[in-house]
Amino acid sequence: MPVKTVEEYIQKHPKWEKELRELHEMLLTTELEPTIKWGSPVYALNGKNVVGLSGFKNHYGLWFFNGALLKEHTAMLVNAQEGKTKAMRQIRLTAEDELNTSRLLPYVQEAIQNQKEGKEIKANTSKKLVIPEEFGKVLRVDDELKQAFEKLTPGKQREYADYISEAKQEKTKLSRLEKIIPMIKAGGGLHDKYKNC
Repeated sequence: MPVKTVEEYIQKHPKWEKELRELHEMLLTTELEPTIKWGSPVYALNGKNVVGLSGFKNHYGLWFFNGALLKEHTAMLVNAQEGKTKAMRQIRLTAEDELNTSRLLPYVQEAIQNQKEGKEIKANTSKKLVIPEEFGKVLRVDDELKQAFEKLTPGKQREYADYISEAKQEKTKLSRLEKIIPMIKAGGGLHDKYKNC
């Protein structure tokens, strides 16, 4: 069942329920509007995503859509996917960490101010699409797949191509290829299931 409210999201994470609720209440003291995007709570200003809330198996925390632009408050920020994520940063907390919202609120306030000033890091959409050899072979022999792939946005095409390219072993590339063919034919993106849950 897709999560429709912040409360539902919090209840789906009983391990971090108290902490997520505290972070949510802190975020409600700001002018940010709560919503659900990609299955998680996201807090926006005038329709622009500023900060998100998340609970995982071993940690919970906040993620900042343009966290790389924070200058005053950076000590707790980490890049979730070094080399892949240009703008997004996280604050990760575990059971051992003390949750201190008065320490976290200035990060959120700086992110809000940056958004008000229109500061953002634009996604690099000029990255060239490179089709891996294994994927190219299948596209050449399967017209339905080729047509479906060509209808996808450039971003979704790159996600699929990168997904195959990033596999180290031939066996992994082939099993990934098998997995994505029906997804492409259905017209979906690689990460769509995470965006709707």
